[in-house]
Amino acid sequence: MNIVLYQPEIPSNTGNIGRTCVATGTALHLIEPLGFRLNDKMIRRSGMDYWDKVELHRYLNWQEFLDLHPDAPLFFSTTKGTRRYTDMVFPEDAFLVFGRESGGIPMEILSARSERCMRIPMLDENRSLNLANSVSIVLYEALRQQDFQGLR
Repeated sequence: MNIVLYQPEIPSNTGNIGRTCVATGTALHLIEPLGFRLNDKMIRRSGMDYWDKVELHRYLNWQEFLDLHPDAPLFFSTTKGTRRYTDMVFPEDAFLVFGRESGGIPMEILSARSERCMRIPMLDENRSLNLANSVSIVLYEALRQQDFQGLR
């Protein structure tokens, strides 16, 4: 399983996500620009002593990510998605993509992939959930579909 963060802005979110990735054997892919430095103490604090164990991949931009993973099964978490995340069927090698905290994933990325856009249900008056929480919700559904393979 793979988590992709498109231009994350808040170091504590990325640190928490990194910790979740270590706990689940999931790779973390970061697409720049980042809103922080990877040696930021907020990442280390929220990632605790797990941060050095993260399987981390960095990309200069979206195009570099696509070039290096041309056939990746991509799934996009977005408030613009029409399907619930529980309606998706995630393969073992899925790449779960999440956008910036302030703006999500750009429409030019989403529009060509609408069948792979998913949302987490919430009340209409809410704009979005915390990024780290969203990653956990969707990742654990994907892992559940794999019968939590390799996890105890």
